Amino acid sequence: MNDTRALAAQALAEVALRGASLREVMERQAPRLADSRDRALLMALVSDGSRWWLRFDAALDRLLERPLRDKEPRIHALLVLGLVQLEILQLPAYAAVAATVQAARELKRPQLAGLVNAVLRRWQREREQHLAALDAQPRTRHAHPAWLARAIARDWPEQADAVMAADNLEPPLMLRANARRGTRDALIEALRAAGYEAQPHAWLRDGIVLPHSTDVTRMPGFAEGLFAVQDGAAQIAADILDAQHGQRVLDACAAPGGKACHVLERADVALTAVEFDAARTARIRQNLERLGLQASLVTGDAGDPSAWWDGKPFDRILIDAPCSATGVLRRRPDVRLHRRDTDVATLAAQQKRILDGVWPTLAPGGRLVYITCSLLRAENEAVVQGWLAEHTDARVVSLELPVGQAAAIGWQVLPGDGDLDGMYYAVLERIG
Repeated sequence: MNDTRALAAQALAEVALRGASLREVMERQAPRLADSRDRALLMALVSDGSRWWLRFDAALDRLLERPLRDKEPRIHALLVLGLVQLEILQLPAYAAVAATVQAARELKRPQLAGLVNAVLRRWQREREQHLAALDAQPRTRHAHPAWLARAIARDWPEQADAVMAADNLEPPLMLRANARRGTRDALIEALRAAGYEAQPHAWLRDGIVLPHSTDVTRMPGFAEGLFAVQDGAAQIAADILDAQHGQRVLDACAAPGGKACHVLERADVALTAVEFDAARTARIRQNLERLGLQASLVTGDAGDPSAWWDGKPFDRILIDAPCSATGVLRRRPDVRLHRRDTDVATLAAQQKRILDGVWPTLAPGGRLVYITCSLLRAENEAVVQGWLAEHTDARVVSLELPVGQAAAIGWQVLPGDGDLDGMYYAVLERIG
């Protein structure tokens, strides 16, 4: 099968109805299309299909007499994609409808081609009334699960609508210039010469911003390790960790290695990167090799240093803790389909366990930076507050960034602040 919309429907059904990872599905499906434009359309369809699933899946309940989710999941996903093409991608209606009907045939469901055509035509006729009904509820207005919409409104009542709207916008492509292999200005010049609209980030010294996503492996300098893809919110980590030459540094939850690599690009340090999953450890190694960097890689449990720590204290520790990823929905739209409210308490317990585990490995006077890509207070300041109550040998280091807002402890960047992803930061110092 090489029909882009048919492949997209198959991929979206896996993501939305079977719980598959968007990244893993795309890595499997995209190589089946030879043309880069077709691959770009596939990515746009599946990403926006995941992002807007909760809106247009609900729309189909209004448009279909009998649901198709269980018996014909790929056709159900194809209909969602038809609505995405009309409303989000705003493709010409005649082309979007005709191509979607043809995709039903490519999916070997010619008997349902007429139904696909009828549903999309009905949407066009009754569009205004359906949009009004969908906009009446937060879940379908912003395409966020009800539990998450409530949590955002509870934690960030004044910013809730802006946060959920930001989650549904295409993020810019952000790069991090590898200071070990050249200057940011030289890289920007090379990118512009190749036709890319590259701009220096306003206040992140290694950051480069491009307006749209693209195949970075085809960009000048990628193969040579001149840059990595990393959102600006993640680039902040190296700034506040402030690792100095000669120090021992621990990245306790390191995959895929972006923050560890950034620290190594900034300073000559002895860095140990710990990751629980062996496959994800391999990804760290690949990134280190492409960027020309070296670190000690450990596959192990950050919460149980007895299995991997050599007893020598670290001067700096970075914990990019496992979390709900509710701050990065614009880049990982499938998270909103897979995450559940019951996950948050489990994750918070895991975060505290990791803090407890690595704290004894920090040298007196050393600095620990705790980060999540969550915007939920239960995973952020609540975890740090609870942990601090049990550790009298820790103090909070004050922190202020050009964007975002102070939290009860630490600093919170919400999705869209400064056009960055959502991320929480707390800096702790060991007393003694």
